[in-house]
Amino acid sequence: MNPVRQAIAAMGTDLGPDVLAQCGALFDAEQSALVEQMPASVADIAYGPHERHRLDLYRPQGDGHAPILVFVHGGGFLKGDKGGGDAWPNANVGRMAAQAGFLGVVINYRLAPDHVWPTGAEDVAAVVAWLKGQAAQHGGDADRIVLMGTSAGAVHVAGYLKLAGADDIRAAILLSGLYGYTPLDQRDTLYYGEAALYPDRMPLEAVAATTLPLFLACAEFDPPRFQAEFLGLMQDRLARHGAMPRALILSGHNHYTMPMHLGTADRRLADEICAFVRDITA
Repeated sequence: MNPVRQAIAAMGTDLGPDVLAQCGALFDAEQSALVEQMPASVADIAYGPHERHRLDLYRPQGDGHAPILVFVHGGGFLKGDKGGGDAWPNANVGRMAAQAGFLGVVINYRLAPDHVWPTGAEDVAAVVAWLKGQAAQHGGDADRIVLMGTSAGAVHVAGYLKLAGADDIRAAILLSGLYGYTPLDQRDTLYYGEAALYPDRMPLEAVAATTLPLFLACAEFDPPRFQAEFLGLMQDRLARHGAMPRALILSGHNHYTMPMHLGTADRRLADEICAFVRDITA
């Protein structure tokens, strides 16, 4: 077995700071080398008034206006950062996008417990609005925006569909998100509020019913709750639309390594994502 896959398999489906650090170490050498090769084209652009309302742009080579891939990081509603020159996690997705010929946009957003539902979705909407007005001057086509989120970031992208609908974007990519098919846990209440509010605040209906193209993914070693959410949404989409969305169960990866490995020699998920973006923005 590949040593990286072997190490990931040995971690199982646990989450936590120690597992996160172990996952980062697996890709640190390869990802750190790419930081110098492709720094952000423009960093820390303000898209709103809060100090967390910041985004970085990774511009592809070539002229013209490219499709835009916006990445929303995870962190359990409480933490996370877009990364940059001194921290490659999450910034690696912007680099992957630029290498594929897209304008990569990697964002920060307000965090719980100080900022609760629906601030995550509101911040994604603010990014879309900023791109509508500003993307062209950075080489992006504001009529070809694809939103992509992982974990809590996927929740916020799904929340954007509930809040704003689908008129201003082309598609959504949801990696290991929570959509409302499993019960609330204690961490969720720090963002959603009391449990009685949870069903009405989850984006389940918006994601299940939308006609917007979706790409869904979960990891072989995602925690069982995230796997159940993936299967719940797949089953719901099949029941409502008569077909499942484009999807991938990524073997050999876990909840953290799913976004962390993007841009490395393991191209399986990156190729699926980039093919999806090209297909729906052609």
